[in-house]
Amino acid sequence: MTQNHDPYSDADALKGLTLGQSTAYQAEYDASLLQGVPRKLNRDAIELTGELPFHGTDIWTAYELSWLNSKGKPMVAIAEVQLDINSINLIESKSFKLYLNSFNQTKFESVEVVEETLKNDLSNCAQGDVSVKVIEPKQFNLERIVELPGTCIDDLDIEVDDYGFNPDYLLDSTEEKNVAETLNSNLLKSNCLITSQPDWGSVMIRYQGAKINRESLLRYLISFRQHNEFHEQCIERIFVDLKKYCGCSKLTVYARYTRRGGLDINPYRSDFENPPESNRLARQ
Repeated sequence: MTQNHDPYSDADALKGLTLGQSTAYQAEYDASLLQGVPRKLNRDAIELTGELPFHGTDIWTAYELSWLNSKGKPMVAIAEVQLDINSINLIESKSFKLYLNSFNQTKFESVEVVEETLKNDLSNCAQGDVSVKVIEPKQFNLERIVELPGTCIDDLDIEVDDYGFNPDYLLDSTEEKNVAETLNSNLLKSNCLITSQPDWGSVMIRYQGAKINRESLLRYLISFRQHNEFHEQCIERIFVDLKKYCGCSKLTVYARYTRRGGLDINPYRSDFENPPESNRLARQ
């Protein structure tokens, strides 16, 4: 597939990131550690230059949130962060980790102050709407482990000998029959755009329209295995490709990625329904 964008401009925009570099950890609060990555870098590449064909959010779960209360006693919590996809930037994950680490030896008056600080700093970095919910230990028992809804296509008995990204697997992959169905796979793997470290995920695809051949879809998802791109970018690419090649009249693509550095990222894109309640999968 031909992509009309300048890779050098992409490289220039990513030059100053801490990702992939040796960095010292700061234990006292510093909002300047956060770094944003322009969403337009990937969107230009897949021709998302006008009004977005989807709505959605990036759902982050921060499992390693800790600070000191006003008396200096350590506190721990989980934070759920939702970043609107219309923000100018996505949050670079290592900078997010370094930023959270800077809370460790910092006193905050209350959970509410921590929550508000996170919301303000992340909104400023993303240049968009961000919501934050801090989950205290007394609420941990309410956190659920679930499975993605739908039929898993991973048991299809296919032979694979090519792992290069290839949207052509979706060419002529639909049947005349119209359906409304939900499919999922745990075989999504891509690599970090900067470090090439593996990113492991599970993906749900809910659509209405011409029935998609499941073997073709699974081959397409497996073809991300050596593809270098951020989580959010991969999911938007999947959405665009399914619209382009399969002509889905309604479509949702939702991925849950395993955590790295105490953070997981879960992009949700849809043109007809709202994001579900955020519940982690067993691998997360």
